[in-house]
Amino acid sequence: MNGLSTVLIVVGLFLAGGIYSFVKQGMPKQLIVLLSIGAAMCLVAGVMRLEVWS
Repeated sequence: MNGLSTVLIVVGLFLAGGIYSFVKQGMPKQLIVLLSIGAAMCLVAGVMRLEVWS
């Protein structure tokens, strides 16, 4: 597994966990949407790097 792919996947999962926490705390919807987009981008980029360069 490539180092950058691992970092991207871990960051994406961390952001996904943060989204759940922010929803429970009642944070602004714009922040939750921004974190959701960031998490999705990190996860997709990490998986794509694994598929393309392996």
